Amino acid sequence: MAMNSKLLAALCETPGVPGREERVRDLIKKEVKGLFDSVETDAMGSLICRRNPRTASGSVKKSKDPKTLMLLCHMDEIGFYVSSIDEQGFLWLSPAGGFDTRNLFSRRVLVCGKGGDFKAVMNPGGRPVHIASPEDRKKVPEVKEFFVDTGMTAAQVSKNIQIGDYVVMDEPFIEIGDKFVSKALDNRVACWLGIESVRKLAKSKSGHDCEIVVAFTTQEEVGLRGAKTASFAVRPDIGFGIDVTLSCDTPGVPKNESVTTQGEGFALHIKDSSFISDYELVSKVESIAKKKRINYQRSILGAGGQDGAAAQQAAAGAKAVGITVGTRYIHTVTEMIDQKDLQAACDILAAAMGEMK
Repeated sequence: MAMNSKLLAALCETPGVPGREERVRDLIKKEVKGLFDSVETDAMGSLICRRNPRTASGSVKKSKDPKTLMLLCHMDEIGFYVSSIDEQGFLWLSPAGGFDTRNLFSRRVLVCGKGGDFKAVMNPGGRPVHIASPEDRKKVPEVKEFFVDTGMTAAQVSKNIQIGDYVVMDEPFIEIGDKFVSKALDNRVACWLGIESVRKLAKSKSGHDCEIVVAFTTQEEVGLRGAKTASFAVRPDIGFGIDVTLSCDTPGVPKNESVTTQGEGFALHIKDSSFISDYELVSKVESIAKKKRINYQRSILGAGGQDGAAAQQAAAGAKAVGITVGTRYIHTVTEMIDQKDLQAACDILAAAMGEMK
């Protein structure tokens, strides 16, 4: 499968928690040179990339009041801020995003500090297994009980790390079977799609009637914050919320709760806690997928939200729909997607951008 996995790996492995997405933004700015007619960074740190309507030959189309189609792709990953440093040099943390603490034990992390990046480990306070009581072993700690050990002395920590520096998981992007596995696939998958779908559209030479705006947004994991301001500024007619969604097609989860099944195509997102997709837009995307023979599945997420909600509710409102990729083990270092689903999402986005009027 012809797929730019190197770009996806680079996106996933670049650290960027809510409010500190600048490294991811810089990577994207370099990657999108030549794809867009303008690229700007707004006050919240979101990257707003605009592509004017194009003719089939690729030249700019002089259209009067074209509709604006906005893709929203958040750059941030869940992580932590250093909230305090004790006298021994251990770091204590404030979460930025939602964590299941059952997945935080014995993790390798990267501390992005004032003195550079430092590999470290994270564990909860308390006795190790050899001296733990039966009660100790049953306990699931809260996030506030986890600390980071950099291996440095307190003096070295003081020199290199300060309160307000940030911490991310430190695991490599890998390919296993037909899957990609990494931390931060939520939501560097969308960043990849925001780049690659426009690249595919440009190469297709089919042209497009809408102004295409791809917003690489900030602080989604803490409340769709960057998407709200970006959407208010852009005021789109049509919004595509690009994200991952659950794929619980794994042991221990009833089939009716799986949300999506990996390998069956992109997920046409109908509803979550933040918004309900416009039914006419859902039908339009569905008809394009059928015509282009792009595999898809409908999905409803029982809880959680995504940037499509911000586009839908900005200013006087917009028609909005979610285009998502089913992901196993979300908000862990073992997030997993199927390459076929990722390609299907790229294909439908390029096709939809070309056909929306």
